[in-house]
Amino acid sequence: MSVQRDDAAQSAYEQFEDLPMRVGVGQIKELSDEHLQFAAQVGIEDVLISPFDPHDEYDLTLTTGEVWTLEELTALRERVEAAGLRLYGLETLPYNLYRILIDDNPQEKIDVVKESLKNIGRAGIPVQGYSGHPPTGVSRTAPKVLRGGAKATAFDPELVDEAILEIRGGGEAQALDPEEVGSRVIETDRELTEEAMWETYELFLQEVIPVAEEYGVTLGLHPTDPPIEQIAGVPLLFRNFENHKRAMELYPSPNHGIKLGMGCWSEMGEDLVEVIKRFGGENIVYVHYRDVVGTAETGFYETFIDDPESNFDEYEVMKTLYEEGFTGVMTPDHVPDLPNEKEWPAGGFRGRAFTIGYLRGMLKAIRSEAGIDD
Repeated sequence: MSVQRDDAAQSAYEQFEDLPMRVGVGQIKELSDEHLQFAAQVGIEDVLISPFDPHDEYDLTLTTGEVWTLEELTALRERVEAAGLRLYGLETLPYNLYRILIDDNPQEKIDVVKESLKNIGRAGIPVQGYSGHPPTGVSRTAPKVLRGGAKATAFDPELVDEAILEIRGGGEAQALDPEEVGSRVIETDRELTEEAMWETYELFLQEVIPVAEEYGVTLGLHPTDPPIEQIAGVPLLFRNFENHKRAMELYPSPNHGIKLGMGCWSEMGEDLVEVIKRFGGENIVYVHYRDVVGTAETGFYETFIDDPESNFDEYEVMKTLYEEGFTGVMTPDHVPDLPNEKEWPAGGFRGRAFTIGYLRGMLKAIRSEAGIDD
């Protein structure tokens, strides 16, 4: 079947085919002209947008829980293009994956995802990410103070059953009672066993991937953050390499790969270079570029991308991506909160500008080593 795209949507879709590995920027909460201007100013051409807000705190670019229409997706792409940028993809589904996995009758939610994927493909948007986070989103304990008074999120496994903190903008966090977390996550009377959730996930893949293939959309799976066995009694499936391998093998497809959340893999204690080599560049849809100090097992905190104490060598990892043939987009993901910035969850404009510049500098050096002039 040939996807029914208008000429502008087809042109937008085709322009991604021959692009090299590059730096982009992600977007949480409602897309603003300021965010688009920022991307253009720091030399970014690719934008990703996340329509999911577990805290119901922000105005969002797309409404969750309902089918995304062709008209609104086309308008969104055209708005990004009007700023001289490209809409590379959407970071999350109309439903957080865990809302589907814990539902007694998930088919209705799966059908919403399928209809949305059809419209995403028709609108000329090539990538759709989805998250292995529980519905409460990324969970942390108390923040860590970094150089110059910057703040970063942190996780202490000894405290996770006593006080879970949710990421908020401007270095702020809100403490949650574990029972409250459980009531927000668990919306079913059935026992949430890991194998039952795997069965529902396989159903999800069997229903969704054929639609993605038919409409030319590539799906990317993001790992759980933090990558631990459970939160509030809910098993977290995407917490290690073995489970990601299982996820990819349940329904192999060129339209399904991993969203390489480097911070999450670093939290697992995995060697990022080996992870990239094991999956291969063609199976990595796009990259969240960040690092931490420590692991989920021992406790960790997020940090600046150039921190010599962090778990991996940021240049070696990027060079491995390049050598493995990765050709997608790398975004800063979380960055430390700098003082007086509240415009963005998990770090603001200045933190992202620093990280984007650092990533672009490394990429330029790697391309120069390979004899490629920008």
